[in-house]
Amino acid sequence: MSFQLSDHPHRRFNPLTGEWVLVSPHRAKRPWQGQVEKLPPVTRPAYDPTCYLCPGNTRANGEVNPAYLTTYVFENDFAALLPDTPAGEYRQADLLIAEAERGVCRVICFSPRHDLSLAEMTAAEILPVVDIWAAQYVELGAQDFINHVQIFENKGLLMGCSNPHPHGQIWASEQLPGEPTKEMTTQQAYQQRTGSCMLCDYLALELAAGERIIAENAYFAALVPFWAIWPFEVMLLPKRHLDALPALDSVERQALADLLRRVATRFDNLFASSFPYSMGWHQAPTDGFAHDEWHCHLHFYPPLLRSATVKKFMVGFEMLGNPQRDITPEMAAARLSSLSDVHYKTAGVC
Repeated sequence: MSFQLSDHPHRRFNPLTGEWVLVSPHRAKRPWQGQVEKLPPVTRPAYDPTCYLCPGNTRANGEVNPAYLTTYVFENDFAALLPDTPAGEYRQADLLIAEAERGVCRVICFSPRHDLSLAEMTAAEILPVVDIWAAQYVELGAQDFINHVQIFENKGLLMGCSNPHPHGQIWASEQLPGEPTKEMTTQQAYQQRTGSCMLCDYLALELAAGERIIAENAYFAALVPFWAIWPFEVMLLPKRHLDALPALDSVERQALADLLRRVATRFDNLFASSFPYSMGWHQAPTDGFAHDEWHCHLHFYPPLLRSATVKKFMVGFEMLGNPQRDITPEMAAARLSSLSDVHYKTAGVC
C-alpha cells in the first residue's frame, strides 16, 4: 500500500505561516450527528428603514447617512482602535505586558441596496468597492502612525455580523498584527533563500497542476490552498507580482471585480444559501519600507462544512494541537470549480 493524499491521514505545511494542518480524508465518510443551525431569512427588502447602514438613515450615534448611490465610507461608530490613544506601557516582571495601540476604524458600505451581497452584485457594481479598498489603503497608510491597513468583511450571522447590509470594515493599526507578521516573516525568508517571491512560485505550481484552481481570468486566480484549514477556504491572488491593491491598473481592477463576483456566487451556489465567511486582504505594511517580498492576496475563511446548516468548529485537538480538516483541499476545489457562475436565485438551480 502506498501513501495517498486522498486516502490517508497526513499533515500539510503552510509556508505562509510556518504552521501545519492535519488532514484526515477518511473521516469525511462518517455520518453526521452533530449540531444543525437554523437558516437565516433568504429575502430582504432593498431598503430597510431600521438599518443603520441604508442611505438616508440615522446611525446609532445620531449621524445621518447621505443618500449614497455606490459605496459609502465612514468612521466606525464603535471603533476598536482610536487615533488619540495616549502612549503608554504596562509591564510586570516581563510576564504581564501591555502597550497602548492607536488606529483608525472605518466601515465601507458596498452598495446602497440592503438586499444584496457581493455574490448578487454585478462586476460593474463591485468595481467601486475595489477602487475604495485601494484608495483607503493609500489614505490610511499615509498617516505616519499607521503601519498596517486591514481590509475585511464578516458576512452572515455565523460570522458574528450583526447587520446584513452589504458592508466591510477597515482596521488600520499602529503595529503589524499577528497573522500579517507571520506572512511577512516567511515571505522575507523565502525571498532571501531563493531570490524569488513565495506566492508567485506557489501560484505557478497551482496553475500548472490545476486541481485546486476554482476560477480564474487573465489577471487573477482563485484556489483552495494546499494547506487550507477551513472546509471551503479560498485564496485569491493576482497573477503578476504586486504588493497592494493601488498597484492594479484599470483593466486589472475590472478583472478583480469579475472574479470576486464569481467566487462569491459559487459560495452561495454550493448550498443554495447566502454563504457566510470572513474575507480579508493581506497587503504590504505601510511602514515606509520597501516590501518587495510581499505578494498581495485575499483570504476567504468560510465556516460551512456539509450543508447550509452544518458549520465547522475549532475544538478539542484543533485548539490544543493544530487545526484539522476532513475533506481534502482537492475535494473542496472540485466541488467549487464545478459550480455555475450564475447565482442560484437567478438561475433557479445551482
